[in-house]
Parts: sequence; C-alpha cells; structure tokens
Amino acid sequence: MRLPATSLGGHIVSGHVDGIGIVTRFEPVGESRELRILAPLGMGKFLAYKGSITVNGVSLTVNTILDTAQGCEVSINLIAHTVQNTALGSLKTGSRVNLEIDLIARYVERMLTAQSPTLKASA
Repeated sequence: MRLPATSLGGHIVSGHVDGIGIVTRFEPVGESRELRILAPLGMGKFLAYKGSITVNGVSLTVNTILDTAQGCEVSINLIAHTVQNTALGSLKTGSRVNLEIDLIARYVERMLTAQSPTLKASA
C-alpha cells in the first residue's frame, strides 16, 4: 500500500456527482462569503456540521445544516482565496451546482443500513 507523500488538504473525493444543488445565497459576510446551497432531500443524511462536501469539484467544510421539506440547506464559509482561485466565485443565487458527499459518510451510511445476508442451510 502506498501512502500520500503529503497531508491531505481536504477530504477524499472521487469525482462522482451525487446530486444537484441550488444556490440559495451567496453574499459577503465580513472578509469572506457565505454560500448556502439547497441539497436534494436524500443527501441530508450524509451532511453534518463541520463535515465535508464537494461543490463543483471543490472540497469544502459545512458550517451549518438545516433540514427542510425541500431538502437540506448547507451553509459554507468561503475565504477570499477560494473565491478568487476556483470557479465558485462566479456563483449566483439560483445557480445549479454539482454536489458530492463525503466518501466516509457514504461508507458509514452503508454500514448502518446494510442488512445481514440470509444464510441458507445446505440440504
């Protein structure tokens, strides 16, 4: 097994799109910007405070979550460097974004919901 030569700067992503989110707010807050995204209903169980989410390929940390009837709204704080050096700076309210859930959250969900296989006795 080969280990990374440097520490990871984000979370492990695979490049798969798990859902499409809608930007509900993208406004300056102090020296940063608050990005709020409404994620589809089924994604909420994978999102957590200070957990990870990938938005348009950028690994980010979730600041808050709010479950609603329409989905799960996540709030993310973007520093100036992220806004200036990624395509996230061009987002607007109403923009559609590609979302990828955290890989570890995906495995935890599977472990918690997987049913034990039914073993059949040999005749």
